[in-house]
Amino acid sequence: MKTLIVILGPTGVGKTELCLRVAEHFCVPIINADSRQIYKGLPIGTAAPTRVQQQRVRHFMVQQLDIDAYYNASLFEEDVIRLLGQLFKESDIALMSGGSMMYIDAVCNGMGDLPTVSEELRATMKQRLKDEGLEALCQELKELDPEYYALVDKKNYRRVVHALEIIHTTHQTFTSLRTGMKKERPFNIVKIGLNRQREELYTRINRRVDEMMENGLLEEARLHYPMRHLQSLNTVGYKELFAYLDGTWTLEEAVERIKGNTRRYARKQLTWFKRDADIHWIELSESEQSYQQALNQIYCKVKSLESEE
Repeated sequence: MKTLIVILGPTGVGKTELCLRVAEHFCVPIINADSRQIYKGLPIGTAAPTRVQQQRVRHFMVQQLDIDAYYNASLFEEDVIRLLGQLFKESDIALMSGGSMMYIDAVCNGMGDLPTVSEELRATMKQRLKDEGLEALCQELKELDPEYYALVDKKNYRRVVHALEIIHTTHQTFTSLRTGMKKERPFNIVKIGLNRQREELYTRINRRVDEMMENGLLEEARLHYPMRHLQSLNTVGYKELFAYLDGTWTLEEAVERIKGNTRRYARKQLTWFKRDADIHWIELSESEQSYQQALNQIYCKVKSLESEE
């Protein structure tokens, strides 16, 4: 049976380097599961694979959409399942990696068929957002579905409103609907979660933000400033620099906010992933031996699965 290796974990943990090694070991490409790296023109702020890395290993789902294109986890599921059908003709192993929780869940479990929301309810929720504000709707979500509230981006009004629409339509929590719709896949899935000691992870995140700034993140944000309303730019790094360009913060304040919000996002990713009992966790460190041991563990997991069939 075919096997999909999924390497996941918080931002800055070291997924990219390990995935390159795993891809080279199994002679397979990498499928990107980062919801922002899929857009063109954002290589620095999204830490997209560099040209050298893409020459080293072939990548899919990277910098292929215009930043104003509509895309979501359901479309990602369709695209990746179709892609896997092609890749599994070439190899028994496929590799996907990223930190976008819903994108990974979509491929591994399926998005399922959520109910259609009536136009009347959509109009009502749109008006409520305008009249009551996002904070009030977040509070309602907290009361109706505290588990999803703990995970959702509370500044992303689309996700908050969509969850409430589904809750009011079905009279069930959004969490129960999402977790109760797992699809059977015609391939094995090996989930590998990467983590580090908390202080080490935070140090790596802070250092990476500094490197992004040195590599031209401010110039990249300035280039896209006229399009700052787009959903693809509603992400850590750009939002803070847009605030600087608006005159709200100093550049130093914006950079510190990027670091703090990135660390906060890493904690949210870990909270989400820790719910999944199928994930095999590997602790990384800065040593070369750590990466080699992780590669060996992944190889053993795949071979163990093959021997069971």
